Amino acid sequence: MIFLDAAATTPVRREVIEAMFPFLTNQFGNPSSHHELGEQAANALESAREKCATVLGCHPEEITFTASGTEADNLALKGIALARRAADPRLNRVLISAIEHPAIAESADYLRRIHGFVVEAVPVDSDGLVASADFARMLGSSTADSGVAAAGAAHAAGSGASPALSDPAASPALSDPAASDVAVASIMYANNEVGTIQDIPALAAVARKHGVPLHSDAVQGAGWLELDVANLGVAALSISGHKLGAPKGVGLLYVRGDVPLEPLLHGGGQERGNRSGTQNVAFAVALATALRFTEAGREAAVVRATVLRDDFIATVLARIPTALLTGHRSQRLPSVASFCFPGTSGESVLLELERKSIICSSGSACAAGSDEPSAVLRAMGIERGVAQTALRFSFGADVTAAALATAAEELVDAVSRILRLGR
Repeated sequence: MIFLDAAATTPVRREVIEAMFPFLTNQFGNPSSHHELGEQAANALESAREKCATVLGCHPEEITFTASGTEADNLALKGIALARRAADPRLNRVLISAIEHPAIAESADYLRRIHGFVVEAVPVDSDGLVASADFARMLGSSTADSGVAAAGAAHAAGSGASPALSDPAASPALSDPAASDVAVASIMYANNEVGTIQDIPALAAVARKHGVPLHSDAVQGAGWLELDVANLGVAALSISGHKLGAPKGVGLLYVRGDVPLEPLLHGGGQERGNRSGTQNVAFAVALATALRFTEAGREAAVVRATVLRDDFIATVLARIPTALLTGHRSQRLPSVASFCFPGTSGESVLLELERKSIICSSGSACAAGSDEPSAVLRAMGIERGVAQTALRFSFGADVTAAALATAAEELVDAVSRILRLGR
């Protein structure tokens, strides 16, 4: 089998299994318990937090462990929006990009439906990029004069030392009438369907100028892109473990120390009150271990994967003249090659490849089973029928040139056969 769906999930690394195993067996204590077994668990949990903080270049107390990237996204968007509006009712807008993962898009729609926020989608160009000028314009416009469609409607249609905690006085005062009325903005680091990488440092600088905290969903970028939050300039960042070689069921949320956060889960006050519930020590250890190993090999993996990705893309475009590369040609994840094949059905090509033991995807695993064309591709201006022909090939750092060459040959054969048959 040739597995080219690593953007959906990855196998658990052996080093991760070995690191987490003791906390599933003999060191099984509850980290909130005040005895030796509990203290062992608490020490392991805080050690894992410190290791994650080292990779992110932040303070350990700025990290909250979650059960998934989706939960981290929910906590970031809802938690920051609700906390900031509670402090200043004028902060009633939420901005997200038009190509966000459903974890952000649906969280934004929840804030609109249940809490009355005005939610707006920042547009992207045909490559899936957000323009800083568009972002700045929307941050500066008020609820009254904004004519941008709600994000929910848009989706329905289509490593150094830790930096010091930021000084809240450096941001515009909440009562300043010239300050933006946006409670929070969220723009993903790298898109899960087409791999386009946003210029997060530039967008974060724009957000800071308007006094707005910027959250970024880094679920796909982790393991491939820099995660130092000081260099990125973000106020919040989400990561998911199973994209990195950790088990499914663990993620983390970084929130800068001066940014308020309303918890979504209430109870025993674990995770410094940000997320109640007994912590999963084994999975926190797993995530920290996976982050450490992927970061250690990241630069070499990026160089190698970029060459393989570009060769794969060049072969597909040369051998299938009608193929359309989706996403930015070069400003994309080293691990993602995504295409549309007009005149075919993406699902038909997918099944043909699976018959040859080549596993890829027709888009986001989180939208599997939907007959609707990708909202991401539609936001990029791709016509509905063409968007339904999309395929995504995503691979891990261990992919080989031979595997990608075989996949390219079988893809050419599958598309040619389907075009001949007219299906």
